[in-house]
Amino acid sequence: MIEQLPSILDASADPPILFDGTTRLYVSYTCPFAQRTWITRNYKGLQDKIKLVPIDLQNRPNWYKEKLYPENKVPALEHNNEVKGESLDLIHYIDENFEGPKLLPEDPTKQEFATELLSYSDTLNKVNFFAIKSKGDACYEVGAAYDKLEEALAKFDGPFFLGEFSLVDIAYAPFVVERFKPLFSEVKNYDVTKGRPKLTKWIEELNKIDAYTATKHDPTELLGGIKKRLGLNEGPQCPLQKSRI
Repeated sequence: MIEQLPSILDASADPPILFDGTTRLYVSYTCPFAQRTWITRNYKGLQDKIKLVPIDLQNRPNWYKEKLYPENKVPALEHNNEVKGESLDLIHYIDENFEGPKLLPEDPTKQEFATELLSYSDTLNKVNFFAIKSKGDACYEVGAAYDKLEEALAKFDGPFFLGEFSLVDIAYAPFVVERFKPLFSEVKNYDVTKGRPKLTKWIEELNKIDAYTATKHDPTELLGGIKKRLGLNEGPQCPLQKSRI
C-alpha cells in the first residue's frame, strides 16, 4: 500500500503535541540527508511506528527551533522524550532501536567496510558539489571518486556495497542517483555511470526497492531547485568523459 504523505508544515502551522510518546521523524521531502532516514524507516516497515512530519525549510515554523530542535535542521527524530539529529547517526539509531530487517550485516569484515564507506560519503558529496560549481577541471577528481565507488561495489557478491542492501546504499542513494548523476549529465555533459557497469547495476537495483522509490521527488522540481540555489548553468563538458569507454 502506498503511504499517504502528510502535508508540509510551514511557519503558519501549529506544532504537534510534542513529547507525548509519539515517535516522529522530521524531514523535508527535498532534503537528501532527511531522505536517508526516511528510506531507513520505510525499509524496516516502521510507517506505523514512526510518524513522518515534513517541514518547509524555506518557511520553517518557529516552534521547530524553539521547542523541538535548536539546530533547526532536518532530519530530526523525536523518540523517548528526546530529539536526535544528524542523518548518518540517525540511520544507525533507527536500525538498532526499532524492529524490522537489520541494515548492517553481522560479518565483521562487512561492518568494517561499511564504516569506511559511510565515512567516505561526506567526502564524495564535497567533491561532487565542488566539481558541479567549478569552471575548471575538477571533474577529474569526480572521476576518481566514482572509480572508488565502482571498486567498492566489486568487493562483495551482489549488486549492493555489502552484497545485500544496507545503510551504506541508503547513505549514497539520495545524492548519487537523484542529484549528482542527473546534475553532471545536464550541467557538465558527463555520465558518471559510463564505463562503470557495477555502478549502473547498483542504480538499477536501487530503483527496484519500494522503500527507496517511495521517497523520490519530482526530478524537474528537485534539480531546478538545486540549480537555482547553486547558481548553475550548463558548463563545459568534463574532459574525463572523453577518456572513458
